[in-house]
Amino acid sequence: MTARWLPVAVLVLAQICYPLTHGDARNGLTIATVVLGFAISVGHAAATRGARTAVALIVIAAGGGFLIEATGVHTGFPFGGYDYSGQLGPKVLGVPLIIPLAWAWMTWPAWLSAGRVVSRTVPRVLLAAAGLAAWDLFLDPQMVAEGHWSWHDTSPALPGVPGIPVTNYLGWLLFALVVAALLAVSTDRPVTVADAPMYALYLWTYGSSILAHAVFLGLPASAVWGGAGMAVLAVPLAVTLVRGRSTARATGDLIGAGAGPRPRH
Repeated sequence: MTARWLPVAVLVLAQICYPLTHGDARNGLTIATVVLGFAISVGHAAATRGARTAVALIVIAAGGGFLIEATGVHTGFPFGGYDYSGQLGPKVLGVPLIIPLAWAWMTWPAWLSAGRVVSRTVPRVLLAAAGLAAWDLFLDPQMVAEGHWSWHDTSPALPGVPGIPVTNYLGWLLFALVVAALLAVSTDRPVTVADAPMYALYLWTYGSSILAHAVFLGLPASAVWGGAGMAVLAVPLAVTLVRGRSTARATGDLIGAGAGPRPRH
């Protein structure tokens, strides 16, 4: 295992432990996981695209996330009215500090994954935004069930997922579109082989979230909604990666065959 895969492996292990914990231990693990995920994404951005891109990711996703969360808490726009409990650590302007970190954490793998599927800017922005916003179809039901935040008015809600208004998901789609558009003008380096851990992180988040919600967390409806939503990016990403491996293998076979038969002596 190379060094670039080790942090992702540690994150995966922490997430596997999540259903096995309860109470304060689970809250602490949640905070630690978000901080680690943030560090992984920002660290990868810095290592593969440079400090400027890493700073852009922090400012756009984390900074923008904090601003829109603070706006949401105090005005109800664009998500609907809601409040955070005190379970997720220190708050500023009513927003736990780890919340903006969570959006930066998932913004980067969603952005790179979309770039692996499509190369043109506008389709990439739309796909990345959909892939990022769809994560909230898992996140919000899970966090509401844990008591980390609650809504003032929960209707209309998705079938089988009470407690969260549809306006929340639409608000995050709007924010994700803004974030992806800003990243499009802030990052210009194409995808590289070094991006593989970020693809794996997105696909792991997708698959593990379906399993956790359906089996361990008692949230089958959000497993369906989240599975359908994140599939917009996860499925074409997986198909693209599989096809890429097949193409590379076939190319290798052709190169090997191109040497021709050896003469007999």
